[in-house]
Amino acid sequence: MSELHPGSRAVSIGIWVLTGTRDEVPAIAGMSHLLEHLVFKGTKTRNAYQIAKSLEALGGELNAYTTREYTCYHALVLKDHWEKALDVLSDLVSNMNLVKKEFDLEKGVILQEIAMSEDSHEEVIYDVLYDEAYGRHPLGRPILGTPGSIAAMKQNQVMDYYKKNYTGKNIIVSAAGCIDHDEFMAGVKKHLGAKKKSTLKNARKKPSWIRRRRVMEKQSEQVHMLMGLPTASFRDEFRFEAVIANTLFGGGMTSKLYQSVREKRGLVYSIFSSLNTNIDSGMLNIYAGAELKSVKKVGDLIAKEFQRVRKQGAKRSDVEMFKTQVVGSILLGSDDIENRMTSLAVNEMVFGQYRSVDWVIDEINKVTVDSVNHYIRSLDVDNMSGVLLGTGVEELKEWWEGFQL
Repeated sequence: MSELHPGSRAVSIGIWVLTGTRDEVPAIAGMSHLLEHLVFKGTKTRNAYQIAKSLEALGGELNAYTTREYTCYHALVLKDHWEKALDVLSDLVSNMNLVKKEFDLEKGVILQEIAMSEDSHEEVIYDVLYDEAYGRHPLGRPILGTPGSIAAMKQNQVMDYYKKNYTGKNIIVSAAGCIDHDEFMAGVKKHLGAKKKSTLKNARKKPSWIRRRRVMEKQSEQVHMLMGLPTASFRDEFRFEAVIANTLFGGGMTSKLYQSVREKRGLVYSIFSSLNTNIDSGMLNIYAGAELKSVKKVGDLIAKEFQRVRKQGAKRSDVEMFKTQVVGSILLGSDDIENRMTSLAVNEMVFGQYRSVDWVIDEINKVTVDSVNHYIRSLDVDNMSGVLLGTGVEELKEWWEGFQL
């Protein structure tokens, strides 16, 4: 699928493989992410340097990333070079040539990446919360895998996974920019038309939410506090109410939590909420970083704000302001062809159809103060899961276990 932006000088193309962390069994945890790295080590027609040079020499960009639900290979190039970009991306997802030496080297790189991520408290705390809230479900596992699973990975396992998952309906191709749709589809057919049909069955199961609280003693200047609530999935009827409510709670400097905890009291530098949305589930997160002596006060202020909004309801003026804020953000983002390329693919992945910017804005405009308040009051605050990470947090264990939003 593609979307024409005639005023752009560029084209953004993505090839999306519908395999991620939630599709892995424990023995191959981190396989999707490892594979994302390995395809750049060489194909049957290009070595690693030739892959890197292919688009960089033209002033373009080539990259990839892995999530819990998919892997994306993407390129940004000038409009005259889109065919080259599609050729390179197609080569990556079709013709990986895995050499033992490169395989072993890249496993070492991933192990270093895992070690580096463990030094980043902001990354660690999200992985820990996913593990707490989703338990043994694959969504609870870290995208990078574990040192044990990566070290034990075999070359033949990776090749088998590549051949089974990088096929047929498991692949979505999207583009946005100054590109003709018919020409683009002809290019897709040329480069990917011979791919075998996927024989994979959808084995994904919806996760069950688990209420858990955890404290992690870790050397840190601040205590990192992260809360999680089960919330709307991509397909939920209140998906857009969730977006508005998230913006209201902690989506920016005008949000309730930012104003209450940072601006009025100066207790934190960083406080925000975010939505982590999956096809069949979702998590509303609230994060704050504070001094150990201020953690209880910050937590109580967050709870007080939640309780006030849930009891009194969001004001009509606030809902309208945050709707305007979200619409403005979407419209600004619609000028970004990489953002639009991503939206095209996600809508195809989730809904199996194209959804324009105007359609999304119409849906947001349908949101009312009553529907937002219904969503907020339906939040399962009694089952909040959370993590406190930092120096001295053991002394907060009893308070944290009894904490209530």
